[in-house]
Amino acid sequence: MLDQFLIYFKLGLHHILNIEGLDHILFLVVLIIAYTFKDWKRVLWLVTAFTVGHTLSLILSTYGAVKVNGKIVEFFVLVTIFLMALYNIFTAGKNTNKTKVIVLLISALFFGIIHGLAFAKDFKSMITAGIDDKLLPLLEFTLGIEVAQLIVVVVVLIISFLFQTVFRFSKRDWVMVVSSIVIGVLIPTLIEARFW
Repeated sequence: MLDQFLIYFKLGLHHILNIEGLDHILFLVVLIIAYTFKDWKRVLWLVTAFTVGHTLSLILSTYGAVKVNGKIVEFFVLVTIFLMALYNIFTAGKNTNKTKVIVLLISALFFGIIHGLAFAKDFKSMITAGIDDKLLPLLEFTLGIEVAQLIVVVVVLIISFLFQTVFRFSKRDWVMVVSSIVIGVLIPTLIEARFW
């Protein structure tokens, strides 16, 4: 039982913390770049909403309730990152109100669904053939994802703290620079990934 837990937990960690998971990391970066350590509760809610969406789509796909075209979904994963980065650029330096937080939570949940659908085929191939209970491995995998995401979040918050305190970047400039860099990285990938 512990062996199985470790297998799927490590797969979840590896799904995020490797170069192939760059889209996931970029999304987390643009999702939380506007926050600091004092906003830890809000950051935790956003990351968890994303994980819930990701897990929901994996469950639906694993049990055959949803089937999607992988190329189309992979393209839309990149679009979600692009949209979140654009959102950051247009809202950088503006006060966070309740409406903005709700929009971000809903976006994180929805975008998590899209990201989960993109990974669903790979996840199905990871589950041991003939396993009757697919839910437990899926939850173990999800726990690995959540821990990996929290690692990414802590690293991003530390880097943000350093740039805003040591290098004296204003929060607005920091958010705009990071979001612009992410957009710059995404544009060639978006062009290459188009499905039409």
